[in-house]
Amino acid sequence: MVSVQYVIEEILVEEGDSVVKDQVLVKLNSPDLEAKIEEARERLKAKEEQLSDMTGVPVSQLSSINPAKGITLRAPIDGKVSRLDVVEGEEIPLGHIVARIVDDSKFIIRARLTPAEFKMVSKGQTVTLSFPYFEGFVEGKIVDVNPNPIPDVDKDGVPRGYVHIIEIEGENPGLVQPLMDVHIILDRGDGSTLTVSNKGRVEKFITEERVINRAESFATEVYVHEMESVKKGDPIVSMTGTDVQKTLENLLNEIMELRLDLKQLESTLDQTEIRATMDGVVASIHREEGETVRVGEWIGDIYNTGEMMVWAQVDDIDIVNVKQDAPVKVTVDAVPGETFQGKVTHVSPMGEKINNVTRFSINIEVKGGPQLRPGMQANCFIDGGSAENVLLIPVEAIFEEDGKTMVEVLDEDGNVRMVQVRLGLMNDRYAEVIDGLEEGQLVITGSSADLLPSQQIKAKDTLLPEKSEDNNNNN
Repeated sequence: MVSVQYVIEEILVEEGDSVVKDQVLVKLNSPDLEAKIEEARERLKAKEEQLSDMTGVPVSQLSSINPAKGITLRAPIDGKVSRLDVVEGEEIPLGHIVARIVDDSKFIIRARLTPAEFKMVSKGQTVTLSFPYFEGFVEGKIVDVNPNPIPDVDKDGVPRGYVHIIEIEGENPGLVQPLMDVHIILDRGDGSTLTVSNKGRVEKFITEERVINRAESFATEVYVHEMESVKKGDPIVSMTGTDVQKTLENLLNEIMELRLDLKQLESTLDQTEIRATMDGVVASIHREEGETVRVGEWIGDIYNTGEMMVWAQVDDIDIVNVKQDAPVKVTVDAVPGETFQGKVTHVSPMGEKINNVTRFSINIEVKGGPQLRPGMQANCFIDGGSAENVLLIPVEAIFEEDGKTMVEVLDEDGNVRMVQVRLGLMNDRYAEVIDGLEEGQLVITGSSADLLPSQQIKAKDTLLPEKSEDNNNNN
C-alpha cells in the first residue's frame, strides 16, 4: 500500500466551537502527491504493457486472462507471418523470437550511389525500380539521403572509392521480398535515364513486428504457417508450463496491487480538506499546524449534542423494572429547568458489587441540545411502567425469607404472621402487591421481634406510642 504524508496547513476551529456537517475543519497539503500519482500510473502502465505483450491480450481485456490456460501469442498487426521459428511440443526459451509479422504492402531499399550519381538525386525524388525476378517496373520514392560519403570496397575488400547511402520506399506489387536485389533507374531530366552502377537491396518491409516469448514454456499448438496472412489478434502459438502459470499469476497480482495503490492515491486528492461528518461541537484537536499526518491518523473529536449517551447504574431491586427502550427523563444540574427525553438502549446482563451493593450498568440515549457537554452529572428518571387501582404497601414492610418475598401481617386478634407476596412495580417508597394480601390488611414496617415481652399489638393500633393520662393532662 502507498503511504501518503500530509502537512497540516491550517486549523480552522477551536475546542468548543459548534460546527455543521461538511464544514471544513482542517486544511492539509501534500506536495509530493501528484508526483506519486504519476509514478504509480507509469508503474501500472509498464506492468500492463508487459502482460499485454506477453499474452497478446489488449490492456483493456487483461482481467479475462486465465493463468491455468497458459499463454497464446497473437499477431500484433495485420500482415504476413515471416521467419516462423517454433515447433509444437518443443521448449521455447525466454526471449525467443517465435515469428515476425510483416506488413508487406511497402518496402525499404538501401542503395549505394557514386558521388556523380548522388548529385542527381534529392529527398522526395521519384525513381524507377527494376527487379530481375519478375517483369515490369515499380515506382519508388527517395525518403532519405546521407550527404556523408563512406568508403566503398569490392567483393574482395579492395577499396574502390566512396559512395553515398540513400533509402527508397516503394509500394509492393505482391512479389517483393526482403534481401532481393534491384536495379535503380534515375531520370536525367532530359528524357534519358541512368541505371546506377551498384544494385540496391530490399532491406525490410516498412512495418514489421516481432512475436517474442516472454516466459520459459512449451509450445502446445502452432496456428500459422510461413507467409500466411493474419489479422491483428490472430493466434500464432499457444504455450503452457508451470513457469508460465506462475509468471501470469504474479503479473496479474502485481497489476491488481498497482491499480489499488493508484486508486488510493487518486482518492486522496479529495482529502486535503478534513470536513465535519455531522453537526456537533469540537471536543478536542490533538494536532498543531505544521505537523505531519498520514491517512487514518487521529486529529480530533466532534460530538453531537443532539444525541448524547448517559451511563448510569441501577441496584438489583430496581433493575427488574428497567427494560430495553424504556422512556427516560433526564435532568442536568448545570442546566436547571430543562428536561431531556431519552430511552434505555442497553441493560447489562450482569451486576457488579460496589460497597456490598449489586449494581447493574445501563446506557441511556438522550435527545440533547447545545447546552449539554460530555462529563456532566445527570439525573435519570426511568419509566418502569405504571399501574392504577392496585394494592400498595411500604417498601419497609418487605423482607426475604428462604428466597421468598415476605411481609408480616397483623391480624385482628393482635397476632403477627408472615405472608408470602408477589410484587409488581415499585419505587423507593411503595411496592405493588399482585398476590398474597387483601385491601385493608395491616402490614408491619418494623419487625415484631423488636417488641418487648410486656408489649402487645392491638388490632386497631396505629403503631404509634399511646399517650398517658398524665401526659394528656399536661398538654
